[in-house]
Amino acid sequence: MSDGVYVGKAGADGMRNQGWLLGHFMPDGDLLHSDEVEVKWGVHPPGDRRKTWATQETRTALLVLIRGTFHIELRDRTVVLREPGDYVVWGPGQDHSWEARDSETVVLTVRWPSVPGWRIPPAFNQPAN
Repeated sequence: MSDGVYVGKAGADGMRNQGWLLGHFMPDGDLLHSDEVEVKWGVHPPGDRRKTWATQETRTALLVLIRGTFHIELRDRTVVLREPGDYVVWGPGQDHSWEARDSETVVLTVRWPSVPGWRIPPAFNQPAN
């Protein structure tokens, strides 16, 4: 990384930080550290869901489906991403949750800005019963 270039594998690199590849939570001075944006490679087994709603959101998010089927639950509707490339964008103030129901699902999430101290503990995601 000393030359200003980082080459990696999203799945392997993301395993070290709950799927997050880029954001404020990476070490200061690291090329992957950013206060402007966060990027996540999310791999979700069937039945994986967020245990609680994300509320008081101050960021904008873009979620792109890579593989599988992904349900984004918003307070007034559920958006179902079915085809690779389907995506949804939501802005500040949009409470949300999510679920990967039928098959292993891979999504790419981009959030901005990257807000220090804002993080969901891993226990907040769990398989559905």
